[in-house]
Amino acid sequence: MSVLLVIAAHPDDEILGVGATISKRTSAGDKAFALILGEGQTSRWDNRKAALAEEVTLLHQDSIAAAHTIGYTEIYFENLPDNRFDSMNLLDIVKITEKYITKIRPNVVYTHHAHDLNIDHRITCEAVLTATRPIGNYPVTELYAFETVSSTEWNFGDKDTSFYPNVFVDIEHHFQIKCEAMKKYRSELCDFPHPRSLKMLEYHAGKWGGTVGRKYAEAFELIRRVE
Repeated sequence: MSVLLVIAAHPDDEILGVGATISKRTSAGDKAFALILGEGQTSRWDNRKAALAEEVTLLHQDSIAAAHTIGYTEIYFENLPDNRFDSMNLLDIVKITEKYITKIRPNVVYTHHAHDLNIDHRITCEAVLTATRPIGNYPVTELYAFETVSSTEWNFGDKDTSFYPNVFVDIEHHFQIKCEAMKKYRSELCDFPHPRSLKMLEYHAGKWGGTVGRKYAEAFELIRRVE
């Protein structure tokens, strides 16, 4: 049995990037956890302090419902300021991440692509790379970056930093479970042609599936694997 930890910046990233893969792996007997670093809501308000606490609470309730649908054993929230991770000391985020790695001791970790458009995604990846550095009795033997629609594909910068997956997971029998989980996110699921619509999720799954001769797939960049 493998122990999996998904480290994401915002509620719903743990479904968008890796939801079907987690469903597949937990169905096969693996144990999965999710760490959501940011509260995922207050950047939508002109004044962060004006954001209603009940909105954050409702979003977290949706996260828990989605996690149950996918098969996560537990989901943790740290409530860092939404889209403001760059206002914090990176070391503080690293320490938070290290705390959960020490607690859960996962051998497989999934996190954001290093060059997503969203600043919180990029800092999350940097914190994870630091927290999982291979020193001492470190538990992580596999480290992957996932695609987060509405961020990964919107970085139109240097082509050399584009998401370039080299690991593909056949999710034909788990894609619909991913969709059911996304439906739990009442404030995050959008209408087509938004990337966070069910139709666009199917498009991405079909695109990566077709790349490797499958109906649906989720795609990852392998950062490090120790055998």
